[in-house]
Amino acid sequence: MGTVERRRWRGASALTLLCATALLAVSAMTGTAQAAPMPEPGAKSLEQVRQEIDELYRQAGTATDAYNLAESEAKAQSAKIVEIAKQVVAGQDRITALKNRAGAAARAQYRSGGMPAGAQLALSNSPSQFLDGADRIRQGEKATTDLLSEMNRTQSDLQQYAKDASAQWEKLEANRIKQETSKKQIEEKIKSAESLESKLEAEAKARLIQLEQEAQYKAQTAWLSTGVLKEINSSASESGKKAVQYATAQMGKPYVWGAEGPDSFDCSGLTSQAWRAAGKGIPRTSQEQLRLLPKVAVKDMRPGDLIIYFDDASHVGMYVGDGAMIHAPRPGRNVTLAGAGSMPIKAVVRPDA
Repeated sequence: MGTVERRRWRGASALTLLCATALLAVSAMTGTAQAAPMPEPGAKSLEQVRQEIDELYRQAGTATDAYNLAESEAKAQSAKIVEIAKQVVAGQDRITALKNRAGAAARAQYRSGGMPAGAQLALSNSPSQFLDGADRIRQGEKATTDLLSEMNRTQSDLQQYAKDASAQWEKLEANRIKQETSKKQIEEKIKSAESLESKLEAEAKARLIQLEQEAQYKAQTAWLSTGVLKEINSSASESGKKAVQYATAQMGKPYVWGAEGPDSFDCSGLTSQAWRAAGKGIPRTSQEQLRLLPKVAVKDMRPGDLIIYFDDASHVGMYVGDGAMIHAPRPGRNVTLAGAGSMPIKAVVRPDA
């Protein structure tokens, strides 16, 4: 067995051991050596409750992605409105300057007695003065035409700025409504999930955690059994190492929807900030990360790559090597290490491709 294979085998074994140890610890807490009580007729099993809670939190994750996207778009629109406002001020200043120039020309004509330039030219006794005067007339006419054209263009620009600002305000309001709708959905889903958990006795709550870990362990084991880890042998880029270092340093911090650190994170808040720390700005949400970042095959992924989970791309984690990833799981959980295959993988994307 080569050095790389031994390292990967040790890493996979360590992760498997970590999962198994966690399961044993919870089993010891709950006394699962004893038979679990039979559920009452018609009552939901604890596994059904777990699945329902998982689905509620996943729906909350989808709504969180929508909220975060609306928030980032609203920030961009606000910045655009500020830029338009600056352009309007500059345009108004330009109009003022042009009007002052036009006023100066009118005053100069008044001082000359108001006589049209053509008449002044006709009264000239000198041919050279005639020619010089004709040239000045042409220059003056061009200057006047240019002045009027510039004033018209500036006025037109101001009208367009007003339209652009109005359109941005409409988008901003639409995103505000989207944010409020998503926030309501998030809070409702989390409240429903917490309500389900609150009705459980302490022993059942501990058993629920064990069922959650067992489901993840089963999925991870199935993923590893395909032999996929034998194909994953790419090394992290320098930027990827920095992103992994940042993500690893956040372990133990709580999940809070919409959070981007430094004290708490949601799933895409963690991955986007990790890559920002590595010097690479990436989209804020898992769905936008999937849509805009280059995709790579699972067998080609390397530490620092982002793993997008579920069909709706509602969750994301960062691959750290040896079949493991770091993620912010859900409300009530902390940033942690988990199996890269512990959830259904939709795609892998690479921020620094």
